[in-house]
Amino acid sequence: MESTTNRTDLAIEGMSCASCASNIERRLAKQPGVTSASVNFATKVATVKYHPETTTPDKLAQAVDSIGYKAIAPTSTPVVPVASIPAHAMQAHDHAAMLAGHASASHSAHATKGGEDHSSHMNVGDVEQKRLMRKVIVGAVLSLPVLVIAMSHGKIAIFNQPWINWLQLALTTPVVVWCGSQFYRMAWMGLKHFRANMDSLVALGTGTAFVYSIAATIWPGFFTVTNHAGMDTMPMVPVYYEAAAVIIVLVLLGKLLEARATGNTSAAIRKLIGLQPKTARVVRNGAEIDIPIAQVSVGDVLLVRPGEKIPVDGTVESGDSAIDESMLTGESIPVEKKAGSPVFGATINTTGTLRFRATKVGNDTALQQIVRLVQEAQGSKAPIARLADTIAGYFTPAVLAIATLTFFVWYLVAPVDTRLSMALVTFVSALIIACPCALGLATPTAIMVGTGRGAEHGILIKGGQALETAHKLSAIILDKTGTLTQGKPALTDVFTLPGFNEAELVRLAASAERRSEHPLAAAIVDGAKARGASLAEPIAFKAIVGLGIEATVDGRAILIGQRTLLADRGIDTSALDTFAGKLAEAGKTPMYAAIDGKAAGLIAVADTLKPESKTAVEQMQRLGLRVAMITGDNAKTAATVAKEVGIEPAMVFAEVLPQNKAAHVKELQARGFIVGMVGDGINDAPALAQADVGLAMGTGTDIAMEAADITLIRGDLRSVPEAIALSRATMRAIRQNLFWAFIYNVVGIPIAAGVLYPVTGWLLSPIIASGAMAFSSVSVVLNSLRLRSSKLR
Repeated sequence: MESTTNRTDLAIEGMSCASCASNIERRLAKQPGVTSASVNFATKVATVKYHPETTTPDKLAQAVDSIGYKAIAPTSTPVVPVASIPAHAMQAHDHAAMLAGHASASHSAHATKGGEDHSSHMNVGDVEQKRLMRKVIVGAVLSLPVLVIAMSHGKIAIFNQPWINWLQLALTTPVVVWCGSQFYRMAWMGLKHFRANMDSLVALGTGTAFVYSIAATIWPGFFTVTNHAGMDTMPMVPVYYEAAAVIIVLVLLGKLLEARATGNTSAAIRKLIGLQPKTARVVRNGAEIDIPIAQVSVGDVLLVRPGEKIPVDGTVESGDSAIDESMLTGESIPVEKKAGSPVFGATINTTGTLRFRATKVGNDTALQQIVRLVQEAQGSKAPIARLADTIAGYFTPAVLAIATLTFFVWYLVAPVDTRLSMALVTFVSALIIACPCALGLATPTAIMVGTGRGAEHGILIKGGQALETAHKLSAIILDKTGTLTQGKPALTDVFTLPGFNEAELVRLAASAERRSEHPLAAAIVDGAKARGASLAEPIAFKAIVGLGIEATVDGRAILIGQRTLLADRGIDTSALDTFAGKLAEAGKTPMYAAIDGKAAGLIAVADTLKPESKTAVEQMQRLGLRVAMITGDNAKTAATVAKEVGIEPAMVFAEVLPQNKAAHVKELQARGFIVGMVGDGINDAPALAQADVGLAMGTGTDIAMEAADITLIRGDLRSVPEAIALSRATMRAIRQNLFWAFIYNVVGIPIAAGVLYPVTGWLLSPIIASGAMAFSSVSVVLNSLRLRSSKLR
């Protein structure tokens, strides 16, 4: 049964911790027509896949609004389908995000012709940071005097006045009512919907301290205890205005630092978006005009001068230049362009003027597709995040229960004159120190930085699952043609018999082959040109199917092809046969050449290794991977290539039909390996999909890239160990984050509850508890940001 599934992103306002994200995710998942819902606490975005015939983004946003949050449904153009695929296939393998030429698979709901509008989310983030900054400044100014009064402990005479508590009340009230309003508002919304989150903890802790202090200020006699510290006794009413005020300020400060640090995790996306030029120079009606890039259409002819950015993707019609494509590939060496060469938007034209025709604009350009792919990866969840999500769902209710139990225990066991004070302090501290935020930020921040770091190096990772699985790979299968090798034949050897000149043989052979359409002929022609040969025009050219060609060049009769071709003409090739056999054993294709009826020599072509292949294989082996090679070539050729790059004979699979490549992946998986497959062709797509992680070379076909989990834009095999190293670094950061988040709460909450008091006589101040809570969240984000400077090579 066919099922059309759309994808939309909802911006979420009002989330304060991982519990909020968990609540929203459950709410969305229960909506009719929703196939999957994922809420990223770090980006404040909900990604939902749904059946458009059942629901809409507006209805999904209303569902979120109904539980007290604010969801902003995308506007502008309609949502584009993820794919029309069988439902069981959707469940089995989510390869919805497509790269080149298949933008419809991964369009966000808010796509526009000129590209997605990401600025609104960024502006919202800037506004939020400014709002938090104002509240922190005002709160700090008002809280500082209250903190000084509290810390004086009656030792400063001016503070030992009957009206001092009223002054503290006056200073604290604006902090609680205005600076902390968001906590109380969201806590109230949560209470109405029978759920609790971090706002509930902060609101209950600070609210309790504030209400108790007001009561103690208005009715001091009810709370009076006796102070035996000096000779005289005096009524002393403990108040906790400083706890309420300073906690709110510190929590807000933590939110501000968290927002700034989390914003840095999206630096790669902002950097990519910022590369897009704002205008383009087009030729219309014979005149050159500058227009906004959103107005460029497919088929427009554009001009780009030296130093300018290419505005959109296209094909060069005239001109020669070198293009800096480092933003796409990570390689700093400019790429030469001439008529017929492809160019990509946001790359930089360095030398000459180019005239090109637009082939892809707006969301179809390579840049926008990369941006979307990275966004989807950053919004995805790794399987390791499920534990944190599960704990977050129960975290806040558990903390409320522990804090309540703490209050009653201390009220019952503490001395009568201090029991209310101790019960209140431990209750507030236990509530405030608990930090579900650190749990919620542990995984998404690391994934955001990791995938962004990969994009900067030409490594596009489709999601958290691929990122997590890649670090566990134990075997990697490399397709030979186009992955280890250049993917096209090249002239490699020239052998001449006595009486013939090598350079002349190459010139005559290439001149004769100029009219052939055979790939081997093109290799000879290109090789001759690379050697500086000046080619002549052949006459009487004839292609002899399956054997070779004959032609006349500069009045000389040329024969090039198989040994049989020369033998049929009565030409003795015995002097060439031995060397031809050695070339064949080396995986090369020898072609016999005769001039004027005499054997002249051999010309060999082969699909040559990429210069970086041997280094890449060594790097993978140093990472502890078993490296295998798979090819449809004969065993001799395969063994030669494997030996050159250092792959052991037992891991070479030769003469494999395209449809059987996936079977070899299954075979290694059955032997207990976690398998990665690297390929570039259509025939590699089944194996890429079968592998635990599929890696497609960016120089390959769209179908291969669609089937893969990771796309290596550069087409450089060294990107494979870089991708694995990035995965390992990211997973290491996630584990460190989760360890810190768990340990912090496991250790911090009991200390705040006073378990050390019977032994040490020490109680944790609510102010210190709030500072620790803020530090825990920020430290997790900062640890993730370390990935930005991690070395991949």
